[in-house]
Amino acid sequence: MCDTLVALGDATADGGVLFAKNSDRERNEAQLIEMTPRRLSAPGAVLKTTYIAIPEITETHACLLSRPFWMWGAEMGANEHGVVIGNEAVHATLPAQRRRALIGMDLVRLGLERGATATEAIEVMTTLLERHGQGGDCGHLHRFYYNNSFIVADRREAYVFETVGRWWVVKRIQGARSLSNALSLEADFDACSGDLADYARQQGWTDRAGRFDFAGHLLDDERDAVSCGRARCARGQALLDAKRGRLTAADMMAILRDHGDAAANDPTWAPAQTVGRTICMHAGEGLRRSQSVGSMVAEWVGGRAVYWVTASSAPCLSLFKPVLFETGLPGQGAAPTDKAETESRWWRHERLHRAALDSYPERLAAFAAIRDDLEAAFRQRIREALTAKFSATALRAIVQGCWDEADAAEAELAWTPATAPARGAFAQSWRRLNKAAGLA
Repeated sequence: MCDTLVALGDATADGGVLFAKNSDRERNEAQLIEMTPRRLSAPGAVLKTTYIAIPEITETHACLLSRPFWMWGAEMGANEHGVVIGNEAVHATLPAQRRRALIGMDLVRLGLERGATATEAIEVMTTLLERHGQGGDCGHLHRFYYNNSFIVADRREAYVFETVGRWWVVKRIQGARSLSNALSLEADFDACSGDLADYARQQGWTDRAGRFDFAGHLLDDERDAVSCGRARCARGQALLDAKRGRLTAADMMAILRDHGDAAANDPTWAPAQTVGRTICMHAGEGLRRSQSVGSMVAEWVGGRAVYWVTASSAPCLSLFKPVLFETGLPGQGAAPTDKAETESRWWRHERLHRAALDSYPERLAAFAAIRDDLEAAFRQRIREALTAKFSATALRAIVQGCWDEADAAEAELAWTPATAPARGAFAQSWRRLNKAAGLA
């Protein structure tokens, strides 16, 4: 379960585009942040994606990716030209394909590697979807099959792109838009795959103008009741609309940390009290197996893209840190797996996150002020450096300094789990997964 947001220039404070996403996946499914350089290949070369091999192109774009440790594809990312993409798992009345093909995360990465603009990325993704299809298990410890929706954006424009099997629809976004785990495009899409239009006519869905309600006919209401996709999408949209015309990167970070109205009005709220699912997702008992395992915000400052990543789970308990293509990605330590390794940046933070669950309200309250002050300082430093056109060397030092300060702030927390084990279904669900990761 995920949430993706975008705001175009008329909805933001400085006229630049903003993009944000929380990637929600199983709680031990560590997410890797990496920068991949341009890749050169000989004609006829083959590319191995997560499950299938497809023809490679002769040159790809450099990318910043946030991906589950075991996949080739990415949950979200950006490329050197400022294209950003995030995907959402969606469920339709027609079952998702189980046979292995491209998966939604592969399409994210392929769009970034092969598209220099948002429209080029859409063309890449629709072409590959129609040619190779989508399918295969997208779960970590639990089998999970689904279709995908995407937000695809660059510094000028953004699109919602939704799929069921090899069918697709796309709509250019105006203003600000939220997307979650539910098909959302109705009859107002701008384009669709030809075979989908044919199917809609055969089913009698179309009106006299040939239009039809994509989500209305294909959304799986039962699965949506579990994922709370429409409810989370509405929550994200309401938070965007409340700041329309004044949105900043800080606002996008705040939305990714949202736990809903109940938490906003109750300082004693804790993840164990979650009803349904929230934008900042915390895993628990039953079907709530996923948590926000990685978060990203993108902004354009004076025409240059700045990416803010947590490189960790739980954005409410994490710091967003800057990444610039011209300075590279600061060290991430050992590549994470689903085992708790101290050399992995993701797992170092995850130990703090899981310890914080025992006294969440108190620990969040103590950390939030530190978090917000540091992030404000980071954003100011980066904005001033880009406005003053600092050299790449100077920018690299500033970016590294932000990451070092964030690491130092987290190291000072020194949170440890409660001495007496918590009881109840919520705590039991965590004990089982902690043991699997080697934390207990």
